[in-house]
Amino acid sequence: MSAPTDALGALLARRSAVGGTFGVVSQVLLGLVCGGYAVGAALGWGSPEMAFLMGDFGLSVAALVAAVSCFLYARSDGNRCRPAWLLFSVSSLMAAGGNAVWGWYEVVRGGGVPSPSLADALFLCFAPPAIVGLLVLAKRPVSRAGWLCLALDSWLIGGSLLTISWSLALAHTAQLTDTEGPSVARAALSLAYPLLDIVLVSMVLALHFRRVNGNRSAVNTAVAALALTVLSDALFTSPLLRQNYHSGQLLDAGWFAGSLLLAYAPWGARGAADDVLPLRNVPSRADRPIGGSLAALTPYLAAAVCTLGILYNVVEGRRVDRVVVFTGCTVALALVVRQGIMLVDNIALTQELAQKENHFRSLVQGSSDVIMIAAPNGVLRYVSPAAAGVYGREAEDLVGTELATLIHPDDLGRVVHELRRFLAAPPGEEPTTRIECRFRSGTGDWLNVESTVNRHQGGLILNSRDVTERVRLQAQLQHNAEHDPLTELPNRALFTARVRQALGGRRTGDAGTAVLFIDLDGFKAVNDRHGHQAGDELLVQAARRLQESVRAGDTAARLGGDEFAAIILGDGTRDQSGRECQVHEIADRLRLTLSQPYRVGAGEVRVAASIGVAFAEPGITPSDLMRNADLAMYRAKAGGKNRVELYAPQMQAEIVRRSELAARLRTALRDGEFALLHQPVVHLASGSVAAVAAQARWRSAQGILFTPAEFLRVAEDSDRTAELGRWLLEEAIEQAADRARAGHAVSVAVRLPARRLLDKGAPAASIEALLTRHGLPSGALMIEVAESDPRISFDELEQRLVALRRLGVRIALDGFGSGYAAINALRRLPIDVLKLDRGLVEGVVESARLHKITSGLLRIACDLGMQSVADGVDVPEQVVALRAMGCTHGQGMAFSGPLDEYRLRRALARGTFPTPGTAAQPVLAGGSRPRLGGSHTETPVPPT
Repeated sequence: MSAPTDALGALLARRSAVGGTFGVVSQVLLGLVCGGYAVGAALGWGSPEMAFLMGDFGLSVAALVAAVSCFLYARSDGNRCRPAWLLFSVSSLMAAGGNAVWGWYEVVRGGGVPSPSLADALFLCFAPPAIVGLLVLAKRPVSRAGWLCLALDSWLIGGSLLTISWSLALAHTAQLTDTEGPSVARAALSLAYPLLDIVLVSMVLALHFRRVNGNRSAVNTAVAALALTVLSDALFTSPLLRQNYHSGQLLDAGWFAGSLLLAYAPWGARGAADDVLPLRNVPSRADRPIGGSLAALTPYLAAAVCTLGILYNVVEGRRVDRVVVFTGCTVALALVVRQGIMLVDNIALTQELAQKENHFRSLVQGSSDVIMIAAPNGVLRYVSPAAAGVYGREAEDLVGTELATLIHPDDLGRVVHELRRFLAAPPGEEPTTRIECRFRSGTGDWLNVESTVNRHQGGLILNSRDVTERVRLQAQLQHNAEHDPLTELPNRALFTARVRQALGGRRTGDAGTAVLFIDLDGFKAVNDRHGHQAGDELLVQAARRLQESVRAGDTAARLGGDEFAAIILGDGTRDQSGRECQVHEIADRLRLTLSQPYRVGAGEVRVAASIGVAFAEPGITPSDLMRNADLAMYRAKAGGKNRVELYAPQMQAEIVRRSELAARLRTALRDGEFALLHQPVVHLASGSVAAVAAQARWRSAQGILFTPAEFLRVAEDSDRTAELGRWLLEEAIEQAADRARAGHAVSVAVRLPARRLLDKGAPAASIEALLTRHGLPSGALMIEVAESDPRISFDELEQRLVALRRLGVRIALDGFGSGYAAINALRRLPIDVLKLDRGLVEGVVESARLHKITSGLLRIACDLGMQSVADGVDVPEQVVALRAMGCTHGQGMAFSGPLDEYRLRRALARGTFPTPGTAAQPVLAGGSRPRLGGSHTETPVPPT
């Protein structure tokens, strides 16, 4: 329990204790005062003068205290019964005035009290305000029949009290009045006191069970005070006491106690009621069975009292008085009328109850839900007819069955726990609860049932419905949300959850847990060659092999496309190196399994598998672990595919470095940090400059000079590729046009990837627009087609290159001798120049094999009428060898490195570069310079 809760509990306990202490002290003080007065009256107060003083003015003071107390309480805020307490104040004020007048005669004047007198008038005014006050406190009937029953009940009680009082005392009082003299005032006064008391008592009894829901403690105490006063009045009016009564006797203690009790009622009772915390769910007095029975029996008890009064006269042998006969007859008549009204009301209530019962029976029987009533011992007492349609069992067969025998054993404990908790909770806070369990049907199957449970006479009411289809649909939706629809393997979401589960709980810190990322190498080719249906069949078979290869506790998943994953749970071993070897062997066996031929359609296809493995580390998150495995898988693909690669921290460092470089590259493109250099392409026989190859260099703001090998790879992997390619092409054309206008008419070669040529964002019209805008002559631009990606359509590439040829752009095949499908490119693409790969040129002198391969390629170019360019010619021996093999042009450090615009123009002005084995021949003025260009007859060119 929290500190604020403890403090609140202590505060409430202290407040309750203070309130209880105040109530006990006030009650003890009230009892001592009343007891002291009674003792004094019993002992005669020591002297007759003191007895008269206390018997008259003492009672007046007590009544005045009650009047003031009720008046002050009536003026307090939030009092809903203010008129009643004002009337009680007036009634007490009348009693105080009557006692004061009585004391005036007896104490001040020292004589007797005349009859009648002002005191009698004031005493007679005591009862009417009290009677009206009781009427104000009573609940008002809502119908005419209710008002009539209230009047009849009052008369039944009053008539019965009048009958018994007349038989016992009032008849004798009337006879004494007649014998003493014909004084009408005396006779009326003698009868007025008891009659008013009878009316007051009748109202007290008739209204006792009709009080409003106000401060019940205060009202009860006030009613008790009035009842004590009426009892004292009844004793005073009896002939035995009245003849010998004088002020200061013990009878005055009853009036004194009644006045002080009425004064105490609003304050002492209210304080106790306010300070003590109310109890919840305690039925009101009017709702209690005993209170309701007494309220219903009160009129009949009154009639019985009336009958006893008549029997008393008959038994005593007295002549039955006319008053008794008249009163008894009216009481009997009132009882008959009241019984008739009750009978009519009972008939109406019975019809209404029958109508409601039929209504609810129709609702229950027509409802599609099954309504069951279970006894406190769990036995079914009632089952609605809907059970036949829902459970497949007749309702009569279920009645008398224990509810526990119908619930699935696996669900029974949870259901019992929930029902016990529900029954222990306060009904006001939790009127209903909901449970869901499996219920045995008539066929023996288990149905998923949802029930709303309510309390009913210590037992339960269950409103149940069959939700089996909904549960099945939810399970199917959950399965679909967590599994791949093609292979039925867990998808990425479920796999991530399994990884999170493996990294948490008791496996936290187990470094033996590993995640495998798997990519099928060559799957795209299967899709392209055999169709997507064959690709789906291959994925299903690969998923089956993967599922069969992992252990029961491990998880295999498909992440999307041809990417799969698996989690290998650790075995708790502390030998990390041994565990790495073990998982590497598992991954390698999985690679071999996935690389076996697949039976697709009528033939077989093969794919390989690249697998990345990452081990869990203390504190690693699921996303980081999966990212590490993904990085290792891409490293395996970059390292040659069909291999297993373990994650190493430097892989992440490389990714970070590449990301930072890509970000800086975007800034460099925006800030213009790139510079364009040109490397001369030299004619091997004459040494003349036939063309220049445009190359980009990046000098960052930090002063670092990046070569193309460092930043072009990053650019190709990012969104900056298109922007960099457009910049390179535009700068190269613009500077070539400037050189041509300056008298240095030499063609420029720009290297562009094949996929950039097919990019919709860089159409051929943009090259035409650049040529037109800068006025570059035809044949002055050569596009070097780089890297023949197998995913690129040769048909689209051929169409694009043909369109460029129509613009006068010459086409060179870059990296010839190492690219993919080079022979197919020669056969289909409009190629003007073959550019040998640097790998062939570097070993052409040392390796006889490379010498023969290079010689063969150059012979092919010569036979096709193409010019050839050797890339990477760095030493004189390479120049001599390539020239001897028929290579026409070379580019490399043997002649010149990349030059800026100033140095390039100086080289062009010089005209030639020295070539090994030949003398440098300057270009003659007005003569023609050997150019890297021209067409060939073997490659058909569409007409322009």
